[in-house]
Amino acid sequence: MNLHELTAVCHDENKAMELFEKLRWPNGPVCPHCKATDRIYRLQGKTTRAGLWKCGHCRKQFTARVGSIFEDSPLQIGKWLIAIYQMCSSKKGISAKQLERQLGVNYRTAWFMCHRVREAMKAEPLASMLGAGGGTVEVDETYVGGKVSNNKHRNRTAAAGKKPIVMTLIDRDGDARTFAVPNTKKKTLEAIVRPNIDGSAHIITDENRSYDGIEKYFASHDTVDHSKTFVRSIIFHTNFAESYHSLLKRGIIGAFHHVSEKHLPRYLHEFEFRWNRRKLTDGERFEETFAGANGRRLMYRAPLS
Repeated sequence: MNLHELTAVCHDENKAMELFEKLRWPNGPVCPHCKATDRIYRLQGKTTRAGLWKCGHCRKQFTARVGSIFEDSPLQIGKWLIAIYQMCSSKKGISAKQLERQLGVNYRTAWFMCHRVREAMKAEPLASMLGAGGGTVEVDETYVGGKVSNNKHRNRTAAAGKKPIVMTLIDRDGDARTFAVPNTKKKTLEAIVRPNIDGSAHIITDENRSYDGIEKYFASHDTVDHSKTFVRSIIFHTNFAESYHSLLKRGIIGAFHHVSEKHLPRYLHEFEFRWNRRKLTDGERFEETFAGANGRRLMYRAPLS
């Protein structure tokens, strides 16, 4: 399904709900309360809201929104579907301001929608480490954010111009993993690299001295001196990591303009999700997002105890 086809469905909220239920429950409805898969029936009637189901086991009512990132959202399902598709298909991301205009919602609603979708895009813990079986893993770090001189706000804080550090691990035959790190010290970088990369992997980094001695944990360690060249002997380069960082920076500068350090990990989940599924179609990425939406909840504010 492409955006044109999806938009035609989303004009009708009943059709949008039908598609939403198929995406949430590809194998049939599941009760979010007792996890039953049988004796579940749809409630119908003039006063019954659309999409309402009842479980014959626990006797509780529910919709496809319950038990997911969509729970307690008053927005039409059609708007949710379009927002998710836009975030899955926009290579460098789409801003909350743009979704505000496209969906006809206020900025706060669009912003929270985006963060809910990013929660669904968050990767599960690795089933296997990067570079397993003697693969090649590129390791690199970069600074993201703008310059102090470009911040013209009169009320800018001391944090203006402070660039967060992003560390990227890319398996050339597999996935990428990105992390926001406080510094580039040896201890900090090793604490990220060692738990995520298999010991049989071949590591390629730049000339950062923080990586000195890391070869003792892996099969080999090669470096590229970026002051002289970006590629050494064709094989030894960090071009995949550089490409990933380029997309990330273009997204932050061109689409989001500013990302706070607090929420940076959520944006990294989004870029990581699209990169790891770059060989899929937009529609396939759209469908995969719903698998991650199940069992996750993101609150705008922490509930009062």
